[in-house]
Amino acid sequence: MRPVGVLRELERVDLAVYRAVERTHTPALDAPLRQISRLANHAKLWLAIAALLFMFGGRSGRRAALTGAAAVGVNSFIVNVPLKFMGRRERPARSTDDDLEERHVRMPTSTSFPSGHSASGFAFAQAVAAIRPELGPPLRGLAAVVAYSRVHTGVHYPGDVLAGSLIGMAIGEGTARASRRLSRKLTAQAGQQRS
Repeated sequence: MRPVGVLRELERVDLAVYRAVERTHTPALDAPLRQISRLANHAKLWLAIAALLFMFGGRSGRRAALTGAAAVGVNSFIVNVPLKFMGRRERPARSTDDDLEERHVRMPTSTSFPSGHSASGFAFAQAVAAIRPELGPPLRGLAAVVAYSRVHTGVHYPGDVLAGSLIGMAIGEGTARASRRLSRKLTAQAGQQRS
């Protein structure tokens, strides 16, 4: 099978899953998912968690908070500048059904691929978990809810959030590794100055 044929079929699956989510009546989920999607705008949710971790998490919490915030910053630059420009995928054409208005959030003006919300969430979770592993499962779970909320609220296709999640994890891991190297270097320099 040719790569172009595979991509077309994956795009059809992506659209079919988006439409299935859109057609599923979920009044109990609509308001909470719309709210979590809005809370994650401009990485506010992740930066608020980083602030709490910085204030109450002790030394390792401060390191985790700074690394997580750095991962969000790196992620935002990489995803929102070159990747969205290269992706150029249009946002979903949402249904005009009045019943769905309760679940929709404002349609962003940027392109759809990849999902910046998903990438930021998983970048933050991955970076924090590298320093505080016990926080990995709840933060990844929250990032997954945010990622799904972007499909549920009609602003992304499932493939956008899947790609964003994978990109975010890679950026989070890369940021955590860079943070560890920097920390070792600073520790070594401090040791040399003392001797």
